[in-house]
Parts: sequence; structure tokens; C-alpha cells
Amino acid sequence: MTQGPLTTEAGAPVADNQNSETAGIGGPVLVQDQLLLEKLAHFNRERIPERVVHARGAGAYGTFTVTADVTKYTRAAFLSEVGKETEVFLRFSTVAGNLGAPDAVRDPRGFAVKFYTEEGNYDLVGNNTPVFFIRDAIKFPDFIHTQKRDPYTGSQEADNVFDFWGLSPESTHQVTWLFGDRGIPASYRHMDGFGSHTYQWNNEAGEAFWVKYHFKTDQGIKNLTAEEAEILAGKDPDSHQRDLREAIERGEYPSWTVYVQIMPVAEAATYRFNPFDLTKVWPHADYPLIEFGRLELNRNPENIFAEVEQSIFSPAHFVPGIGPSPDKMLQGRLFAYGDAHRYRVGINADHLPVNRPHATEARTHSRDGHLYDGRHKGAKNYEPNSFGGPFQTDRPLWQPVAVSGVTGETVTPVHAEDNDFVQAGNLYRLMSEDEKERLVKNLANAISGVTRDDIAERAISNFRQADEDFGKRLEAAVRELRG
Repeated sequence: MTQGPLTTEAGAPVADNQNSETAGIGGPVLVQDQLLLEKLAHFNRERIPERVVHARGAGAYGTFTVTADVTKYTRAAFLSEVGKETEVFLRFSTVAGNLGAPDAVRDPRGFAVKFYTEEGNYDLVGNNTPVFFIRDAIKFPDFIHTQKRDPYTGSQEADNVFDFWGLSPESTHQVTWLFGDRGIPASYRHMDGFGSHTYQWNNEAGEAFWVKYHFKTDQGIKNLTAEEAEILAGKDPDSHQRDLREAIERGEYPSWTVYVQIMPVAEAATYRFNPFDLTKVWPHADYPLIEFGRLELNRNPENIFAEVEQSIFSPAHFVPGIGPSPDKMLQGRLFAYGDAHRYRVGINADHLPVNRPHATEARTHSRDGHLYDGRHKGAKNYEPNSFGGPFQTDRPLWQPVAVSGVTGETVTPVHAEDNDFVQAGNLYRLMSEDEKERLVKNLANAISGVTRDDIAERAISNFRQADEDFGKRLEAAVRELRG
């Protein structure tokens, strides 16, 4: 902002910004004091609805650099040559807490990356976990209701949390991850990120591949114990946001090496796990990590509200060469995210600088609405037209997926080794003895807050089915805490 006289929103100079106009000394305030009314009216409208989930977050700008040739898998232009750089904006977040919640809590972390490519914005909206609690988006509102405040008590209730998890055994894998050491990252810089879902890559020849993204932190993994997090959350609720901002200010730019797992489309139908089930991972022994990029954050936002709070991400924002998969959670998110930001920020949220494509312009026939900036001037707003307006390319962004059968509500297909407990058990058995002890302690402390025995017993049963030792130790720990 330039130096000069303070003005009203209309640009008129302000004579006095310290005292309201009154009818005489000590009299009532006058309606004609338009500066007072303007300031109060604006203040009343300064906030926009916070995100229903991922409300608490921080973000930064940076670059993504291609480090390996992947053109035989995808025709995405921003991945077309080694050394190519693309601007990015990355928003980190917690899931359940509101805008004022502390950072250092046990919760998954959002890991949403906006790539400002020459073919438009590509949004990869993931988490710091490779799996999730549920596999079908129809259960998402119910799941989030259990994580939010109870309508009667106004607090998060252990009964609600473990009742839902116990009745949704597919959550066992993610809950095991969440209550393990990585459930509370020490900072946003010291955690990995994942695309989590399965996506499609397709190349110039029209060949399609299923892929999963992995962002491995170059700073190393660092976590907080439950006790450390409890102290930090009370002393410094903004700990993770502050750490990210100050690291970039110091020139210690955080970075992640980016990998992809690649599955030929033909292998998906017979793979031992359903490759589109968000509660499952693809073991690296089956599909190894292939490095293809590096992401670095090197610039802080100038204004948190304008650039972090008003930033929008949608997994439906694809570019040529990248597309969705039949993952039922992903399919629901393709709708829900765009719908959320149109409600929360507005129909023209894509006009804001943080959300606009950088290397190209958005050429649409959408017009009007709240805060429409008139960018299209007098151009025709329909297609086809004969006035030189934008036209379709006739080339889909991704390859079609073959389907068959009848319509109706369906369960997710089960593959040869699919069940809700096998990968949770594998994760438990990979842990060291110390890690197992902390996992059991964290879970036992949480389950001990449940007031109904049947809810606690059902939750413990899921972990017993994942691993007998896991269940026995958890049951004993809960029994000790509950007396």
C-alpha cells in the first residue's frame, strides 16, 4: 500500500479516524458518519465460513522440479522434461479442528498442492497418510460428525468416535496409523505427504496407468509424543504455522522428494488388493516407488486470509494426461470440494490471485455472480459461436474406463486378499516394541474415555482381528485405565 492520506473505501480522504460524529459534545452518534458505518459494516462481514474440514491450516509458495523422465506414462506438459519447473502453492492443515484450534494435535494433516501448469491448475489434494478411515464418500458426513462437537455436549466425544470406528471396521488401518508415532507430526516440514487416492496417468499413445503419489520429506520424519503435544498445544497453538513461516524466512526452504507408484491398467482387476480402496496401500514390493520430482517451498504468503484462507483446491482440477480413478471416495470428492468453495468463498473464487492459473488464462463462458470482475468484457458468453470465442479441443484429459453391470447401490469390490484388518495388522507388526507400546498407550487413553462397554469392546475387537497381540495388549491397557 502506498504512503498517503487515509481514505474511505470510495477513495475520499478521512479527516478524523479517532472520533465518531455526534449531535453535540457527549450526544448520540449520527447516522451521517459514513466512515463509522462503513468500518463497522465491513468488520461484521470480514469473515467467510470456515472450511467444514481442514479449517486450520498454513501455506506457502514454491516450485516443483521434474527429476526423471515419466513421459512414457503421462503426457502432462508440466512433467514433459527433466529439469522443468512449475510454480506451486501448498496448504497444510489439520482435519477436525476449527480455525482457532491448536496445531499440535493427534489428527491427519491435509497436504494440498496446487500446480500452476501451462495447461491450467492441477490440484493434488492429499493427506500425510497413505490411507483413510472410509472407502465410500457416502459415509464421509457421518464420519466427520463423529470428529466434530457433539450436538448436546458441545465437545468431541469418545463415544461417538469409537462407536463409528467400531462399526466401520475399514477404519482399523487408518486408526492404527493415527495413534502411532506419526499421528502428531512435530511440524509440517517433518512429515510426508500422499496423494492417497489412486489416479490415472495417460501418455501420448493413449496408454493408461494407475498411479499413487508419495512426497517424502527431505527434512526427515519428526513426531511429538502425546505428552509433548499436550504441552506444545497449550503453550503455542500456532506452533506448526509459525515453524513453517520462520523456516522460510530464514532461508531454510523445506522440500520433499516426489515419487509415484505405477500400475498398468490391465493388472488392476486381478491385483490382490482392490487398487481403488482408499483404506488400502499398494505394498512397495509389488509396485516400487519411482522418483520423478522435487518440491520446494520458498515463499511465504503476504496475507494469510487472502492467500491461505481463500485458497481453493479441488481434486477435479486435472490437466491433460492426468485423471480420476473409480475410487468411490475420490469420486465423491470430485463434487464436494468445488461445491464447498463456491459456497464458502464464492462463485468467482477462481478469480482470486492465489487461485488463478499463472501460465495461462481460464477461458470460460461463465459470467456474473458475486465479485465478478468483468474480465471477459463484451465477449460472447456461449459456445459454439462464430465470433472467435473459446472452443473445445475434442481430446479428453484422461482415458475412458470400461464399466459393465446394472445401476444401484454397490459395495466396493473385494479382491483376493482384501479384508478390513490385514494391512492394519501388517502395519502393527512392522513397528518396533517401543512403537507398539506407544500405540497401545495412545489408543487405550482414547478408548478409556468411552462410557459404554459395548462400544469399547467392539473397538478393541477390530484391533484384535488385525493382530491378536495388538488386541490383547490394548484390552489389558484399557481395563487398567478404566479400573
